[in-house]
Amino acid sequence: MFTEKVRVVQFGCGKMAKVIIKNLVSHGAEIVGAIDTNPVVIGQDIGDFAELGYRTGIKISNNAQEVFENCDADVAIVTVFSYMPEMEKIFETCLVNNVNVITTCEEAIYPWNTSPAVANRLDRIAKDHGVTITGSGMQDIYWINMPTLMMAGMNKIKKIKGAVSYNVEDYGLALAEAHGVGYEITKFEKEISQAQSLPSYMWNAAEGICSKMNWTIQSVSQKSVPFVLEEMVYSETLGRNIPAGEAIGMSAVTTFETHQGIEIEVECIGKVYRETDGDMCDWEITGEPDMVFSLEKPDTVAHTCATIVNRIPSLIEAPAGLVTADQLAELSYLTYPINLYV
Repeated sequence: MFTEKVRVVQFGCGKMAKVIIKNLVSHGAEIVGAIDTNPVVIGQDIGDFAELGYRTGIKISNNAQEVFENCDADVAIVTVFSYMPEMEKIFETCLVNNVNVITTCEEAIYPWNTSPAVANRLDRIAKDHGVTITGSGMQDIYWINMPTLMMAGMNKIKKIKGAVSYNVEDYGLALAEAHGVGYEITKFEKEISQAQSLPSYMWNAAEGICSKMNWTIQSVSQKSVPFVLEEMVYSETLGRNIPAGEAIGMSAVTTFETHQGIEIEVECIGKVYRETDGDMCDWEITGEPDMVFSLEKPDTVAHTCATIVNRIPSLIEAPAGLVTADQLAELSYLTYPINLYV
């Protein structure tokens, strides 16, 4: 058990960081540093940034190394990009300063097959420095651990279908661009549909399911198609209207065939929402017996931020290295301050 508060650095100060910081404070953590490259937020007190109602004396800095050298942090919460190659140097900076890392980077939920070189290198760095790195968020509970728990009530499984939807407006410009928001269809086809270079976020979650269930993957295929409307939609993230006929996001369907004969089909929908749209998290498992369950209009941002904070004890207690969410200790709600759980 920590006798003092868990000390946290917030690396990436965008929309989600505001929620995370509030959650950290409410669960008794101490924010000892904050990092971002956006000139709009650099120099802001995190109390002002996160609208805590008071100033903390901790200001957002664009010098990550300086922050780590002066704060003696236990954990860095990293909320920047979605894929491992673009996050590698950021993660390395945290790890070489002997700080545990938990991240909303979607690929980090299970990166061993989609970015093996980066994953193995970070695993070695983390082990050399005696710290842990993991990915978490909405997919930790609702895309991996909840479906696998529900399967324990079945005698036989033939096929798993999962479909999730989220508003790209909640996650910043990098995620919107990865979903082709505002792309003309020819550009979408060339840079996203035909390139097939990036796994959907559900791809990595499905790999986490396979890992937790000890299934071996025989083949993987993915198809990405644009979401297009016949009316204009305004995107706050892009700061402009998206004309009718341009992509407001995309749907990526990823299909896994396993050597155990079980098929997994997962659909990941990320788009600019209209007023009538809402998030989705639906599962259908075919077998003996069949099973259908869902989370009704989940608040994906709130669930992600809460999960990140509630994951901190199992992150600190985990062995050194890159440890994916399917391998971490059971996740639970924090009734008491975080430090009483580690």
